[in-house]
Amino acid sequence: MKHVIALVVLLCVTVTASAEDVRHQPLKDLDGYFPFNPPESLEQWEQRKEDVRRQILVATGLWPMPTKTPLNPVVHGKIEGDGYTVEKVYFESAPGFFVTGNLYRPTNIQGKVPGVMLAHGHRKDARLYLTPSNTLRSQITDGAERFERAGRSTYQSQCRQLAMMGCVVWQWDMLGDSDSIQLSRELVHGFAKQRPEMNTTKDWGLFSPQAEAHCQNVMGLQTLNAVRGLDFLLSLPEVDPQRVAVTGASGGGTQTMILAAIDDRIKLSFPVVMVSTAMQGGCTCENASLLRVNTGNVEFAALFAPRPQGMNTADDWTKELATKGFPELQQLYAAYGKRDNVFLKRGEHFPHNYNAVTRSAFYTFLNKHFKLGSQAPVIEQDFDPLPPEQLTVWDEKHPAPKAADPDFERNLLAWFTEDAEQQLQSAAATAEGLDNVIRPAAEVLVGRSYADAGDVRWALKEQRDRGDYAQHTGTLLNQTHGEEVNAVWLCPKQWNGRVVIWIDDSGKSAVCSDDGSVNPAAMKLVQAGAAVLGADLLLQGGEAIKQTRVVANPREFAGYTFGYNPTLFAKRAHDVLSIVIFLRHANTGPCPNPDLKSVAIAGWSGAGPIVAVAGGLAGDAIDRMAIDTQGFRFGQVLDYRDPMFLPGGAKYLDLPGLVALQVPRPLWLSGESQTPATISAAYQSASHDSGLVSYTGGAEKQQSAAADWLLK
Repeated sequence: MKHVIALVVLLCVTVTASAEDVRHQPLKDLDGYFPFNPPESLEQWEQRKEDVRRQILVATGLWPMPTKTPLNPVVHGKIEGDGYTVEKVYFESAPGFFVTGNLYRPTNIQGKVPGVMLAHGHRKDARLYLTPSNTLRSQITDGAERFERAGRSTYQSQCRQLAMMGCVVWQWDMLGDSDSIQLSRELVHGFAKQRPEMNTTKDWGLFSPQAEAHCQNVMGLQTLNAVRGLDFLLSLPEVDPQRVAVTGASGGGTQTMILAAIDDRIKLSFPVVMVSTAMQGGCTCENASLLRVNTGNVEFAALFAPRPQGMNTADDWTKELATKGFPELQQLYAAYGKRDNVFLKRGEHFPHNYNAVTRSAFYTFLNKHFKLGSQAPVIEQDFDPLPPEQLTVWDEKHPAPKAADPDFERNLLAWFTEDAEQQLQSAAATAEGLDNVIRPAAEVLVGRSYADAGDVRWALKEQRDRGDYAQHTGTLLNQTHGEEVNAVWLCPKQWNGRVVIWIDDSGKSAVCSDDGSVNPAAMKLVQAGAAVLGADLLLQGGEAIKQTRVVANPREFAGYTFGYNPTLFAKRAHDVLSIVIFLRHANTGPCPNPDLKSVAIAGWSGAGPIVAVAGGLAGDAIDRMAIDTQGFRFGQVLDYRDPMFLPGGAKYLDLPGLVALQVPRPLWLSGESQTPATISAAYQSASHDSGLVSYTGGAEKQQSAAADWLLK
């Protein structure tokens, strides 16, 4: 990798970030453009597939998967139909957290039969809903529905038809809908303003910065309900685990895509009116921080390849799918030799719904791939739908839980917090757990791995000869990601091949101030023969940023911004990775040869946590790390616009858990009243206690003490 050097003798001055850095462009939101570009080879795709799947799991709070506690299913109130039965069901996806719905089964089951999971969208009381007669007649006129009786309930029509085809069908409630009452519809789907009483460092509620910092969100709860619903369906002895499908429209289409993407037990998927390069899903239940950073719904659908998958278009955001997104899915399926396994039902003349025509396409697709033996194309039959009171789960013998109880909300999130902490403490105690659980999660939180740091070049702007060393000011250009980092180097004339990256809240002026004076601790390093590099991370080098940008959405939900864009904390971590990758893969920057022998990094003030997180991801590329944490914890941040806000940052044992990724490389730690147990345990497990140094001296001497340690 070559670098550019232009020698100009000038004073050392501060240069603000260039407007060419792509991160100064407008933020992306759910209405952006989300193309899917299949990798050149299946080998590349398989790696990308695992990365995106992990991103979904982390974003939805399912990495690691919450402990699967007993479902305690209750099945009651069987209703006999003509060739099928309907039962009422509730079970616990987590202790005391109920999933509700109806179970449809063929009357005479012989052997193993397919299972179908049916998710619904945002229609109020969807499972219990009956279409008004005037609306239904208009739908029949438009060709969207066929029957005046069966058309009253499209959900019952679909479940009944599938049961008549020989399938067991689980149709469950979206959170806050129909019989799912423990979290209100207004909270789950209509959240708009932060609730001060729920925005606390203990006993927090959904949508709070604390919940976001623990990857606790409505989308995650719905995804967990889908996973546990699949557990329930497969617990039925008559269901064939090799023939399980999932389908749903709109918000149910989002649930379909996500479940199919993360759970290999699904063998056929049919997301309706949701796969698109355009709008990605507008509800809070379809968004989560971290979820769609550098990805989108078409790629989510692609994760299901090469298993059979159908989808459709309508007169909505999916209307361009035939030319934008679907051809790329066909290309991916063709690479597997399974081009015919992906199917598109065109329907741009229909509005946004799961109409009879599209349902028929699903039945026919299912019939073909599950070999059900029905005559194709499969068309629904007319029938009289059941009234809502016969489908509802709760009754006198099966009383409903308390509705919309704030204490329930708090206690539910507390259970997930405790469960995750127990699993992650065990993971952090071993090298395998750090590498296979916490490090992959940290890569998602930051939105970049060290391997993907990019191609970084050096462009010198200014240089001054200072006697025993040269002072260079310039810009590191990350050509892969379109990012820039302004930096200053202090390069000894007798350089010993060692580099120390010196990162501080005040940017590169912490090494070289505007008047040319040099930090005494940095000078100690230079006089010992080490080069020192200081940098302005994104938006450093000027007035401190107090609040970060958010997208133009009036609802105070972090996922609408940080589900599509990395946080400022993450972007600054990207800058640190850019510096490290440059040092390791360039020649020597502006410093004279000899060869690079070691790279150390020091992080001070509010930049300490950034260095800690980025340094942990850099792994062996950093030989030594010195950080002052100032006792910072992600779990103390109560504003999602705070520059230190990082979704998921508190979940993975907070800053100590991410610092532990430095094991077994030497670590100098300051700013803690005592060494965090998570860090101590990780170093002890690696039998490298001597590599951990905790500084307890005064703040005025800490940088000098760190410089002495870095020179060892």
